[in-house]
Amino acid sequence: MSDINGVMMQYFHWYIPADGSLWNFAASKATELAEAGITSLWLPPAYKGIGGGTDVGYGVYDLYDLGEFDQKGSIRTKYGTKQEYLDAVAALKKAGVQVYADAVLNHRMGADKAEPSRATPFAKGDRINPKGPLSDITSWTHFTFPGRKGKYSDFELHWRHFDAVDYEANNPTDYNTVYLFEGKQFDDEVSLEFGNYAFLMGCDLDCQSQEVRDELIRWGKWYLDTTGVAGFRLDAIKHIAAWFFPEWHDALEKHAGKELFMVGEYWANSLPALHWYINEVGGRLTVFDVPLHFNFYSAGKLGRSYDLRFILDNTLVKERPTHAVTFVDNHDSQPLQALESCIEPWFKPLAYAITLLRKDGYPCMFFPDYYGAEYDDKGRDGNMYHITLPSHRFLIDKFLHARRHYAYGPQYDYFNHPNTVGWTRLGDENHPGGMAVVMSNGDDGWKWMEVGQRNTTYIDITGHVATPVVTNGDGWGEFRCPGGKVSVWVQPSPSGF
Repeated sequence: MSDINGVMMQYFHWYIPADGSLWNFAASKATELAEAGITSLWLPPAYKGIGGGTDVGYGVYDLYDLGEFDQKGSIRTKYGTKQEYLDAVAALKKAGVQVYADAVLNHRMGADKAEPSRATPFAKGDRINPKGPLSDITSWTHFTFPGRKGKYSDFELHWRHFDAVDYEANNPTDYNTVYLFEGKQFDDEVSLEFGNYAFLMGCDLDCQSQEVRDELIRWGKWYLDTTGVAGFRLDAIKHIAAWFFPEWHDALEKHAGKELFMVGEYWANSLPALHWYINEVGGRLTVFDVPLHFNFYSAGKLGRSYDLRFILDNTLVKERPTHAVTFVDNHDSQPLQALESCIEPWFKPLAYAITLLRKDGYPCMFFPDYYGAEYDDKGRDGNMYHITLPSHRFLIDKFLHARRHYAYGPQYDYFNHPNTVGWTRLGDENHPGGMAVVMSNGDDGWKWMEVGQRNTTYIDITGHVATPVVTNGDGWGEFRCPGGKVSVWVQPSPSGF
């Protein structure tokens, strides 16, 4: 991605209106997004969930129903119909924007029939020690997909295709038990939280089943052929056997006859865990840099007490930049969601400058940070809250312009003050001019930095500092920023920046 300074955008959030309009909206914005400097979109799950036309997509019912069949109370998904999805992908590709599909492979919900089986109960917080004996249960595990009637795949799911469930029809009020089916074991090479975190929710697919693996590969090939996407965002990978993904990845790349981009969501604020996972999959996948997100979270909460010199410490982008997808927030970290850890609004421009204007990592933007968002929902305390997420588009567009035109060549870091840090990019043959970035989480700040251009005028494209800087005969200048903000300095250009 370095030749074009690619930028991904997560083109949704949890509270997108359930009016079926997202696919058409994305298609209508294709040219605008490309011109802004966005090179790929991660679109939400396009297939039918248990909630039909209102489901965000992570309670997966039918991977083959992209808004085509009357199932779960609707034909369309929350985001639109199958044809609208295909049209959006085509429009984005025509504009030069790649599309990554969201693949939720770990769990299923909304089975069509119940089945008798036998299972051993485990507490949700302890997957090692059974809390009772093997016994008869009734589980909703037979997926017949009656609305689809076998189109695209006649594969039906039964209890034997899962290793565990969290609902027993004879004990419907027990929400704290995981039932491991007879003859099964929880998948290995997963997160070790709770002893074994293979089971997340719903009906957990058994990746040790050859039938299951074969069907997931068939579906992946069908999805590529049907939609023409350029890769996948893989959901909840710490709950799926790590050894499965090299098999799935290689089969799909061979089928496509080209490289496919894949990024996995391994939600752990643990650099060793991310290193372990990347090694286990043979480096085939990139992963989201969760530790960097939590550094941003801490920096926003602590304000001037946070030492910016260490903002990149213990992050994947610092230690393994070729496998790091950097992000500021996402649909799980946004307010009122399960992994709520939203970055403070004042710090988001600083965080985006770090992800978009430095040389390492593949940055992923978040829909509400660009467009803003407003919604109501219950918090964990049961109370209703009104949430407003402000748009940072004005500054993000400036950063995207700088990334496209100036963020090239050698990078010199000036991380030598706890409250004011900066860096420069010296440019390359095709992108001359250089760039200087300086930010402060305290008082007004400045940095004496080298940009490699002698006796040259630079302006702050953010508009935070009005007075230009002229470098000296050695290509150094004193670049400033206001307290709590970031300034980006480049040479004046005809584009108006």
